[in-house]
Amino acid sequence: MSASGLRCALLASALALGGCASAPSAKPGAAAPAAPAALRNPADPWEAWNRKVFAFNDALDEAIVLPATETYRKAVPRLVRTGVDNVLGNLGDVWSTVNHLLQGKLQSGVEMGIRVVTNTVFGLGGLLDPASEMRLPRRPQDFGLTLGHWGFGPGPYMVLPVFGPRTVRDTFGLALDRTFDAARLPRQRAVSWSVVALEIVNTRANLLAATQLLQEAALDRYSFVRDAYLARRLDAVYDGAPPLEPFDDEPEAPAPASAPRSTS
Repeated sequence: MSASGLRCALLASALALGGCASAPSAKPGAAAPAAPAALRNPADPWEAWNRKVFAFNDALDEAIVLPATETYRKAVPRLVRTGVDNVLGNLGDVWSTVNHLLQGKLQSGVEMGIRVVTNTVFGLGGLLDPASEMRLPRRPQDFGLTLGHWGFGPGPYMVLPVFGPRTVRDTFGLALDRTFDAARLPRQRAVSWSVVALEIVNTRANLLAATQLLQEAALDRYSFVRDAYLARRLDAVYDGAPPLEPFDDEPEAPAPASAPRSTS
């Protein structure tokens, strides 16, 4: 799974873990049965196919990504891993800055731009993160959120091979996001793929604890990740204040009684 896919899926799951009852986890790579028709999420019309892709991504993670991540954590000192995470985060902040400005958020866009300059100049090219100490927090944004800000609906939920959970809108946004990814900077293809691999293991390493909690807490991991992802993306589009869903709390009026028939 790509770094961006892991970040959205696992971070969303971590944010939503509170309040879930503990239950035995499903075997990695095994597709969970689809929910009954009455319980299906209307945002997920392709659930049967999505569950198969979800199981494929799980198997890929179990066979390749997780072992590589564990080797990375054991072989690379924490200080070096922190520097790698800071550099990749600083490069990602550049595209986040652009998306803040594309959404018309001038203040946060300028703050993100100052954050990038601060970490690049005073943080030794992004190895250090002095901007966070200066109370300039990271505010990630991507083009899918920019489209949502300007009124484009999310469309159906979908799970992409390798890239993980998305919506149709986020899939279109992903195409542009990847154009400005850090892996595009090196001109040599081999170096570019090395950056992709580094992004993946770095993100996976940061989220190992969240993955373990997900395994222990979720009864149906597929629906848990889906609902957490959709909720987190909705929250991000509206900057933490999504509109309330309308509901009808008025009881239905009883049907009028029919008049008794005349027996004359």
